[in-house]
Amino acid sequence: MSGNVVQPAGNYYDKYNTRNPVARALMQGFLRSFMELAALAKPVGSALEVGCGEGELSMRLARTGWDVQGCDIAEEAVIEAQRRSAAAGLPIPFRALDVFNARGIYEPSDLVVCCEVMEHLEDPEAALEILKSLSRRHLLLSVPREPVWRALNLARGRYWKDLGNTPGHIQHWSRGAFLALIERHLEVVAVRSPLPWTLVLGRVKGC
Repeated sequence: MSGNVVQPAGNYYDKYNTRNPVARALMQGFLRSFMELAALAKPVGSALEVGCGEGELSMRLARTGWDVQGCDIAEEAVIEAQRRSAAAGLPIPFRALDVFNARGIYEPSDLVVCCEVMEHLEDPEAALEILKSLSRRHLLLSVPREPVWRALNLARGRYWKDLGNTPGHIQHWSRGAFLALIERHLEVVAVRSPLPWTLVLGRVKGC
């Protein structure tokens, strides 16, 4: 594992299939925004999801015609992604790998997805450089929107000791701060702000 990544601690759960009605509504907003941005990343071609978790986003992309690969730092998440994609009849290759070791493993893809990862990284600028090198055209990125994220955690009685900070989150961006970071590396194509996230579709400059 690279020294530039902090393994998420204690906050892994199946958020896409949660039974909590409020959490379900929030996730539906996230997924709608994600698919809207993915639809803008034309033409459909190859895609790589870095930080694929249980493979939900990769499978959604595959169903719309993308030729998808995925990786995640957590081997148990990769095993679950493999199981779910096989059950869905989607031949997506997943492997255990973190963002800082992905360069040289994958050929550049038309779309690189990295959602709910950068808040865990000690050096997000370095990660963005690697993600850019893995993309021929577009990147689709998301992070929790602060301070809304922590306020919602506190409202549901979670992580009081850490003032609402989810374990493993070491970076904290408002919408504007995250866009400022992305604009240093990419041409911003479109932004979505479903509560409580910021999602950005960016284009590699010069492409």
